[in-house]
Amino acid sequence: MRDTLNRLETVIAGRRGTAADSSYVASLFAKGREKIAQKVGEEATETVIAALSGDPAKLTSEAADLVFHLLVLLAEGGVKVDDVLAELDRRDGVSGLTEKAARSD
Repeated sequence: MRDTLNRLETVIAGRRGTAADSSYVASLFAKGREKIAQKVGEEATETVIAALSGDPAKLTSEAADLVFHLLVLLAEGGVKVDDVLAELDRRDGVSGLTEKAARSD
């Protein structure tokens, strides 16, 4: 999984700064963080709807769209996939309730 995410991260980074009409990713970057975040929200909603439909193929497809758009948003925010994975590794073995209680927000 890490290889796939890192490969996508590299492709996304390569499209940043290119002409908006050259790729979908470039067009998202051209629209800015707000539009990218909005797209992540749309994809999250579509993922929830797919989950409730009970169709595993729909859920898989929508989850892939969500992860892809999240990767674009992370790139826009200057966050690396490895940073997110390291945070997940840090949380491994820690109760979700304990981890949530330790957060400052």
